Amino acid sequence: MLGVMKMKKFKKVYVEITNICNLKCNFCPSATLMRTRKLMDHEHFTHIINEVKEYTDHVYFHLMGEPFLNKNIGDFLDISAENGLKVNITTNGTIIAKVKERLLSKKALRQVNISLHSFEANEFHKDLDTYISDIADFINEAQATTNVISAIRLWNMDTAELKACNELNDDILSMLEEKLGLDIRLSEQLQHTNNIKLKDRVYLNMAEKFEWPDMDRDVIDENIFCYALRDQIGILVDGTVVPCCLDSEGHIGLGNIFESPLEDILSGERARNMYDGFSRRCAVEDLCKRCGYAKRHKK
Repeated sequence: MLGVMKMKKFKKVYVEITNICNLKCNFCPSATLMRTRKLMDHEHFTHIINEVKEYTDHVYFHLMGEPFLNKNIGDFLDISAENGLKVNITTNGTIIAKVKERLLSKKALRQVNISLHSFEANEFHKDLDTYISDIADFINEAQATTNVISAIRLWNMDTAELKACNELNDDILSMLEEKLGLDIRLSEQLQHTNNIKLKDRVYLNMAEKFEWPDMDRDVIDENIFCYALRDQIGILVDGTVVPCCLDSEGHIGLGNIFESPLEDILSGERARNMYDGFSRRCAVEDLCKRCGYAKRHKK
């Protein structure tokens, strides 16, 4: 197991450059986060990149928080580029106009995921037209002048168990058609597929709402497979290494990257037990047994 983890190239390593958010989405645990709120600085980010660059080619600025709130984001992209890493960012899109010029000039930036379902999940103080216009302006400029991928998300479809906030979806889709200059009817296309290529390097994905894993929830399933520790790991803003991007409170802390080498953390007993458990389609951690996302993607 030690050799496997040492040589592993993760598809992605999530780096939480801040756990502070400017929204309180009703689907996200960020509003009730118990961890200390903070912004990552240059020293700690550089340390993380030096540790993870042998394990992955892609870092994701995502876990909790809105990454555009960290004013160091431009420098973080430069540090990533200097170390041969590509960066993917997940954002609610509310302040994308303020950071557009800084982002699009950076060669490390590979993809921006924009969670449009954030709008209706809040008591918003910004009008919908302005919100979609700012996002469309970013996408149009990125598509015309860079190789950056823009991935629009509407992850607010109802399920048998969950009612989502999605009454504005038709309005949002119509605005996207207009502001992105599309010649297709998105509502009609989405009757047949949940994934649409809108333009070169511009995509729309719709998906069901899911419940974040929560230690206070009843067990959902123990017999699951997950790509945690196979395809991905996460690093919280305080340096705690977690197995995936859904461990919002660091319940499955595998170690701290500011205190121990990543190699030692990944070869530790807790990480090995998780990895081996998922190989048997068995969740050994209590949080994993309560993960609605894992159930949605159960094989």
